[in-house]
Amino acid sequence: VLRCLGIPTRMVTGFTWAHNTNSCLSVDEYYDEDGTLLTQDKSACVWTFHVWNECWMARADLLPKYSGWQALDATCQEKSKGPSFCGPAPVQAIKEGDIEVDYDVRYFFAAINAKCQVWLQTADDLKPALGSTKYTGNNISTKSVNT
Repeated sequence: VLRCLGIPTRMVTGFTWAHNTNSCLSVDEYYDEDGTLLTQDKSACVWTFHVWNECWMARADLLPKYSGWQALDATCQEKSKGPSFCGPAPVQAIKEGDIEVDYDVRYFFAAINAKCQVWLQTADDLKPALGSTKYTGNNISTKSVNT
């Protein structure tokens, strides 16, 4: 739709995405001894991949440095507390970690910067799994390199 309006737009894919974190930078995943994920409710988890869009626009409502690429998430699952829902969040603010900027910068920052602790639940113990930390946002792909 944005391209039809003449607004430059690109798809972005993150190959690890912290979902439903409530803007927290920590996610816990619990597995049993067979490797079955135990947290099947709506708690925070790490998605294998997630796709969102970025569009290029001037922002008269924010500092001039926040004009340019804006992140928009049409499949956002978390309710926003700001003036919008799922963006447009300035990519520059997300990169800088300026989570006080409205338009869901906090949501995007947490989704691509969270750390996931993997736990192994046995019959009588709960312990971190070997190599138990996963990081989100390490592999982000878009059409253009370094943008």
